[in-house]
Amino acid sequence: MAVALMGLDGAAYGQSVPSPTLTMDKKSGATAAIRSAKARPGPSAPADGGEAVVVTGNRGVQRTALHSSTPIDVIRSKELLETGKASVISQLNTLVPSFNSPNRAGGGTSTIIATGGLRGLNPDQMLVLVNGKRRHKTSLINAVSSLYNGSVPTDLDMIPPSEIDHIEVLRDGAAAQYGSDAIAGVINIILKKKANGGSSSFTTGANMDRGDGQQYQWLTNGGIKLGSQGFLNVSIDLKKQLASNRANPIAKSVQLYNKINGQPDPREATADRLVTTNYGLMPQRGVLVGYNSEYDFGPVTFYTFGSYGLRDSDLNYSYRAPNNVNSLPQFFPDGFRPRVVVHEQDYQFAAGLRGRQLGWNWDLSSSFGEDRARQTADQTLNASLGPASPLSFYVGTLQSTEWVNTFDVTRGWKILGNLQTSLGIMHRLETYRVEAGDPASYAAGTYRNHGALVAPGANGAPGFTPSDAGFMQRNNMAAYTDLAWDPVKSLTIGLAGRFEHYDDASGNSGIGKATMRYAVTKWLAIRGTLSNGFRAPSLAQQLYASTTGQFRLVNEDLTLLQIKTLPVNSPAARALGATPLHPETSKNMSAGFVLQPFRPLAITLDAYQIEVNNRIALTSTLTGPAVSRILVANGLASDISAQYYTNAINTRTRGIDVVATYHHDVGPAGQMQWNLGWNYNQTVISNIKANPAQLASLGSGYVLFDRLSQGYLTKAIPRTKLSLMNVWTWGPVVLNTRVTRYGGYTILQNSASQDRRFGPRLIVDMDITWNINRFVNVGFGANNLFNQYPTANGLYNASLGQGQYPGTSPFGFTGGYYYGRVGVNF
Repeated sequence: MAVALMGLDGAAYGQSVPSPTLTMDKKSGATAAIRSAKARPGPSAPADGGEAVVVTGNRGVQRTALHSSTPIDVIRSKELLETGKASVISQLNTLVPSFNSPNRAGGGTSTIIATGGLRGLNPDQMLVLVNGKRRHKTSLINAVSSLYNGSVPTDLDMIPPSEIDHIEVLRDGAAAQYGSDAIAGVINIILKKKANGGSSSFTTGANMDRGDGQQYQWLTNGGIKLGSQGFLNVSIDLKKQLASNRANPIAKSVQLYNKINGQPDPREATADRLVTTNYGLMPQRGVLVGYNSEYDFGPVTFYTFGSYGLRDSDLNYSYRAPNNVNSLPQFFPDGFRPRVVVHEQDYQFAAGLRGRQLGWNWDLSSSFGEDRARQTADQTLNASLGPASPLSFYVGTLQSTEWVNTFDVTRGWKILGNLQTSLGIMHRLETYRVEAGDPASYAAGTYRNHGALVAPGANGAPGFTPSDAGFMQRNNMAAYTDLAWDPVKSLTIGLAGRFEHYDDASGNSGIGKATMRYAVTKWLAIRGTLSNGFRAPSLAQQLYASTTGQFRLVNEDLTLLQIKTLPVNSPAARALGATPLHPETSKNMSAGFVLQPFRPLAITLDAYQIEVNNRIALTSTLTGPAVSRILVANGLASDISAQYYTNAINTRTRGIDVVATYHHDVGPAGQMQWNLGWNYNQTVISNIKANPAQLASLGSGYVLFDRLSQGYLTKAIPRTKLSLMNVWTWGPVVLNTRVTRYGGYTILQNSASQDRRFGPRLIVDMDITWNINRFVNVGFGANNLFNQYPTANGLYNASLGQGQYPGTSPFGFTGGYYYGRVGVNF
């Protein structure tokens, strides 16, 4: 994490930053600020007073991070690489104190999505931009998960890491500036513009305890000039993740096979008792290609950027023992482990023109993004079809697209100081599609295993049925205005307003934002914001339907349930009380100060409150005979549980962010940079929607949003997170040491006696790089150097040997990870 380190006397009036009356260069639009300022030193070098300018949250006006009216973290690509983490989401979790990303948010497709939330809110309440343009959402969904249940975020790990120049994290509500989803803040990924040479690195490592979880990552980036006025920068990234597993062998007393004539099957004595192989990270393989390009034609500049990714992710489901009624001995005499492979194609391409006309800088752009996830299952069967069942299935496909067109103009005026005026319009077309699987994947046959009823559909992965399949689309039109006024050089006042129209039930929204920053002295400034915002329900939350296995406590026993997520407009969901979804609305307040008592030291503190009304969430898991009768009456199986999306709750989140940086020389031993970050965050539920009449009529045991669901919102994320990083540069050697303290957290259950408290943990990461010469460097390091694990939670499934660690742990539950890296520059 890094922030700018300029003097505080006048936001944009330092020698290295142009006056705010100088509007953006026609050649580069918003990103001209990045090139116009002197290059910001990396964390291994002292600042020289020439800090890079941030573009997020500031339209037209060129300001450094410290001189922004809102808190912004600036993270360089070098800092991302030196975390040793293979994904952008895990790198942000390491470097941004108010960002939280669990190792596994839950089951099903929740294990695939790179999921993380800002300031305690959901991932889809945080907007992701690339080069200032909106990035599309994933087609997958955090269904049947624990943290962030039901959210539909942007998958950051579909953006090539080697293409990233830096990331700007705006930790403040910005829906009035950028539109729906920016309730918690904005992540803006700025791509590289390098036009000469390139670099390549290969990193590999494995977990310390069992030597599993091997990762292999190859990152390559290079750029060339296009004539005299353009450039093309290209990246190719490859990544492979192998499985890790922290399950234990089950006891010999656990019966796997049916008895023979009342006696244990002889195979019990020789069976492999490590029956669970998926209690950790699951295998994944991917290739990402990205590019960024510009060419100046004189009157206008043409720009384009994009990415294309292919990723295969394995979802390995729990072991079905030979004595499981669905383990037909004709196929799986020793049991089986169903597997779903998600074949994902993800791309987004953007192109635009920008220039200057009549004193106004303008930018016209269009982008199109798609995420398509085709799912297949193997190593399983549809037991209800008996011996005629196939052993592999096409489960179905999810597809999400977004087409965004924008036109922005901005101009600086000399009016009672300096006034920056920005205006813009946007059109967005969203679509979402669910395609049904092959008939055998969801068929309900009549076969019985020795008279016992078996589960219909592909075991572990029932296919999307024709009734699940569907298509939705909607149009969104928006117009905004954004003003930044500096009446004197010590004061900045900002106002933004936005109107949005959706052609579906989301309707119209009008929102605004006011900001202020005042430099009290040369070394102290205060800042604050007031805003309201909104988030329209995603199309996936309205249309998505699937059946996935998930462990739940039922009568104090950890039980595997088949949980059906029902579309809100389906007959079964309406019979259980579902109603059409409406947008979430928010009110944001923040206040803080920026302190720079002397040049090498900078400290920021920002307190915030975020109120979210009509928050969209998945209901409790609705299970039992009364629910089964309703499901059967609507053509569904009797052995499943149900949930659906609803505007369930109102929440209030309060917190404090503290960020400090300090750099100094250590004589002949080089230089040091220190970064400290601390976040305190607490969410409470201020209101829960009353049980709908349909649900209330089933009895007092059915609750719309139960204690378990409430706990994942309010108790399951550490309330505090403290990070201290030191980067020591001594000649060609760079030593990066990070110490992170995650506060304690609690996983609530519907029965208070089953609650589990997890204590705080101190995690140490270390990375050392030796720059052998200007062409070659090598490095090695460790994440979780001292092999820390979460507290074993006691909700242990003895039949499977798993469940002792929380999947929601912010640092994982597979212990220490050691790695090595070699890099070349060309």
